[in-house]
Amino acid sequence: MTSVDLWPIGNCQVSALVDRAGRYIWACVPRVDGDPLFSALVGGAEPERGYWAIDIEDSASVEQRYIRNTAILVSRHTDSSGNAIEVIDFCPRFERQGRTYRPVAFARIVRPVAGSPRIRVTLRTTCGWGGSCQEHNGGSNHLRVLLDKMSLRLTTTAPIGMIQDERSFRLEQPLHFFLGPDESFSGDLAATVDAMLHDTTLEWQEWVRGLAIPLEWQDVVIRSAITLKLCQHEETGAIVAALTTSIPEHAGSERNWDYRYCWVRDAYYTVQALNRLGALDVLEGYLGYLRNIVDEARGGHIQPLYGVLGEATLEERFAPDLAGYRGMGPVRVGNAAYSQHQYDAYGQIILCSVHAFFDQRLFRPSGIEDFEALEKIGERAWTHYDQPDAGLWELRTRQSVHTYSAAMCWAACDRLANAAKVLDLPKRCTFWQERADHIRKVIEDRAWRPDTNRMSATFSGDDLDASLIQLLDLRFFEPDDPRFLGTLAAVEAGLRRGSHMLRYDTEDDFGLPETAFNVCTFWLIEALHFTGRGDDARALFEEMLGRRTAAGLLSEDIDPHTGELWGNYPQTYSLVGMINCASLLSKPWSSIR
Repeated sequence: MTSVDLWPIGNCQVSALVDRAGRYIWACVPRVDGDPLFSALVGGAEPERGYWAIDIEDSASVEQRYIRNTAILVSRHTDSSGNAIEVIDFCPRFERQGRTYRPVAFARIVRPVAGSPRIRVTLRTTCGWGGSCQEHNGGSNHLRVLLDKMSLRLTTTAPIGMIQDERSFRLEQPLHFFLGPDESFSGDLAATVDAMLHDTTLEWQEWVRGLAIPLEWQDVVIRSAITLKLCQHEETGAIVAALTTSIPEHAGSERNWDYRYCWVRDAYYTVQALNRLGALDVLEGYLGYLRNIVDEARGGHIQPLYGVLGEATLEERFAPDLAGYRGMGPVRVGNAAYSQHQYDAYGQIILCSVHAFFDQRLFRPSGIEDFEALEKIGERAWTHYDQPDAGLWELRTRQSVHTYSAAMCWAACDRLANAAKVLDLPKRCTFWQERADHIRKVIEDRAWRPDTNRMSATFSGDDLDASLIQLLDLRFFEPDDPRFLGTLAAVEAGLRRGSHMLRYDTEDDFGLPETAFNVCTFWLIEALHFTGRGDDARALFEEMLGRRTAAGLLSEDIDPHTGELWGNYPQTYSLVGMINCASLLSKPWSSIR
């Protein structure tokens, strides 16, 4: 049975998810939001196509690990007689001739490590969202994969006929596979792919070496950071919410969404977490992406999400040739939320961008022109903070004035005042601070419910929503503010299910939610720490870490009763939660002296 217990590899251009049997079961080309070349993840219970397997005959076990501090996967396959092979999977990524080499390519190296193993290579690609690709045309050492809008070439030292006929054969020497651009492979294949492995290993390890990680839970933070990096389309700086589409939030829910796009909100949380680790390259790339979004908006509406190339239109449709994760369709392509109004986006753009007015390490610090561009976003926050929107949970059939959205608009004005101060613009500082103060008062008046001693998630009702915990992270409330403490107590009592937090517990467009939202649990952990419940925070954090996949990652949702992971994977929110909580709860480095 397919599960989200998967191992991501990638190079910030393309990525693949490898299952516990060592098969590629998900990979899109020419980028993360493209057509799946391997689609078995959402192809149904027993897909006949959409995967790339290198199997040992009479398999008894598969053990997997990443090469230390990299996105390079090693799978050791052993048969019942003790014969064994090792498969190394990676997407090349390294500096070459002054540029980052990150082709639309997947590399595999197969090595015999014990006995006389026999293997079978099965390459079954898909095109046009689950349809059959055109026939592979073989050459002396390659196969061509003809896709709808491009073609790829598998160049290999393995016997081509054995691959085409899916026949088993003895592995007596290392084999190399390079599935990439449809062009002749220059140079010696084995030596070149081995060199790519070496250079890609060093590239990842050098990147990790520059991270400012906490003393405790270093493996958690490093793996989460690498995976967040994989979620950035480096060419444009866009950060996608997850690498997959249509893994449902729970069984049969039809809450199947395409997350392979850049949400302004998710990207904000991602760069916030990576900034704490000093990964400024991700921030700089994303700020460039944001500047283009702001330019295109020309002071008007900002969408909640865009394509990785900045595309504004992401029409949602079904992929009828794919049965869905475990047969639980539909499989969606595109996301209709692009047409929604979610006014928290104004705050998130400014919260990301303001960092560049203060951090002198950046190649491109922000100046007056950037501030003036951001003021247009601030104007949108000012005019829309008390207007109904779909909210951060993207409700499709109703709108309200959401406290979280209003607080983000307050943060937009508040942080613009901070930027004006550092730029020595006292009049603009006063202007934006007065607006922030006004919005704060409105939120305090319209969202506070004195009879229940808590904030409401909407101005109009008396709603509970886990996003209210974020009023602490935004610095809207201090940890000892009685209003925050009352709100935290109410949210925990109303939404906590054992060790997990729901987003909300009221019916939405698809009925009552059944799974908990992992990042909400991490928000709770942060709040417990700041309000003096440090032991509870650490215990809950350790429990959440026990829910990770073998790769050390989390998806979006979890069943609070069974602990089974659901939702798109790997999910940036969840990775951010692990980084933030580890950094917050860890003992200081000075404690080892």
